[in-house]
Amino acid sequence: MSATEWADLVLDTVAGWQVEEFFKRVEKTEGCWIWTAGVSGTNHGRFWTGERHVPAHRFSYEYARGPVPAELYMDHLCRNPRCVNPDHLEPVTPRTNVLRGTSMVAGNAGKTHCKRGHEYTPENTHRDKRGRRSCKECHRLLAASRRAAKRQEDGDGAP
Repeated sequence: MSATEWADLVLDTVAGWQVEEFFKRVEKTEGCWIWTAGVSGTNHGRFWTGERHVPAHRFSYEYARGPVPAELYMDHLCRNPRCVNPDHLEPVTPRTNVLRGTSMVAGNAGKTHCKRGHEYTPENTHRDKRGRRSCKECHRLLAASRRAAKRQEDGDGAP
C-alpha cells in the first residue's frame, strides 16, 4: 500500500464519529492535550477505533499531520506520555526516542567521562560485542593494581 493510499485510508477511517469520540476523551490545556481515557502500562493513551486499540498520541498526530511510517516512534517533546497534542509530538527512530528519554540507557549515552573522570575519547574507549563502552585507562590501572597485588601475594616485592 502506497503512502497516499495509507493517508486516504487513515482519513477515511477517522472521519466522523471517531474524531468526535476521540476529542471527548481529551482535555485541552494551554500546552498539553491530556488523554483522559484508558492508558497502557507505560501510561500512554489508548483509543478504540471500532476495530482495534491504537496509541492515542499516534492517532492524534496522524489525524493532524498524515501517516507516519510504522518503524518510527512518536516522541513526546513535552515528556508527558498522556499528551496527544500533535505540536508536542515528533516521529523519530526508536534509537532517537530512547536517547531523548530519561532511562538509564539515555543517561549513560550522554556521559562524556567514566566514573573516575577519564574522558571517553575514541582512543580511550573500548566497545564490547554488545556495543557497551568502557574506559581503557581504568582497565589499564586495574590490571596494574592486580599485577602488584599478585606480586605482593607471591612475596616478590618488586614494584
